[in-house]
Amino acid sequence: MVQDRPAQMSLGIVIRCPEGVVLAAESRVTLAATPPPPAVPLHVNFDNATKLLSFSEPNTAVGVVTYGQAALGVRTASSFVPEFEVTLPKDRLSVEELSTKLSAFFVDQWNAAVTPPYTGPDMVFVIGGFDEGEPYGKVYLVSIPSAPAPALQGAGDDFGITWGGQNEIAARILMGYDPKLPEVLKAELGVTDAQVQAVRVAMQAHGLQVAIQAMALQDAVDLAVFLIRATIDGQQLSVGVRGCGGFIDIATVTRRAGLGFVQRKQLRGERLAYAGEGGAYRP
Repeated sequence: MVQDRPAQMSLGIVIRCPEGVVLAAESRVTLAATPPPPAVPLHVNFDNATKLLSFSEPNTAVGVVTYGQAALGVRTASSFVPEFEVTLPKDRLSVEELSTKLSAFFVDQWNAAVTPPYTGPDMVFVIGGFDEGEPYGKVYLVSIPSAPAPALQGAGDDFGITWGGQNEIAARILMGYDPKLPEVLKAELGVTDAQVQAVRVAMQAHGLQVAIQAMALQDAVDLAVFLIRATIDGQQLSVGVRGCGGFIDIATVTRRAGLGFVQRKQLRGERLAYAGEGGAYRP
């Protein structure tokens, strides 16, 4: 059996609201395996990946969600965090500065591990946190290798959601349509780009109406969990690559407290199964 590179089909969500920034990601990594013909390609899932990254002092007011390409060679993005941290200066960095250094670091790792031509998904990072003295959080998007320059996602009181990966179910909920719809309209009906844009505007009224600018931090946490849980549960009931699964890691970043985990998977020992009412736990 020939094993291809891991493909992180996951869903990552970062919500920027007035009270802070919410970062959420599930824990599944999907390994695409191509056996010799006539066997069909296989997908093997591992549910203990870390896709929500945090940093030690003095950069504890920043978190990162990663999705897209899962690994460089055989190493996931989270495994590189210690190496990345030792390259940082001793003083606290702004969110943009840390995003720039994170991008440069992973561009180097990418170039060392990936041989062109490459046709798979980008390794994407959504970086969210607070700068000293700033009232609201900042979110930057980095896509390696296609768009390594950090792109600011909203500014000031322009609050919103940045998400990606297997976002079809979340998009249908939030936007009211599948993100592939514009391309289907152009290919099947000859719809122009201007008409596609008109459809996007018209469909805004048919998505989930959420007012992020009015959301408390808890509401933003609930929204992130809802979108990821709906995706996991929907994939379990449907045919296709089930790229989202495992534990949902959630963290918030606030102006006063920095980054704190709302929930985070923990290491555990032997798994036990319950024998039923009146029974006992057994291996």
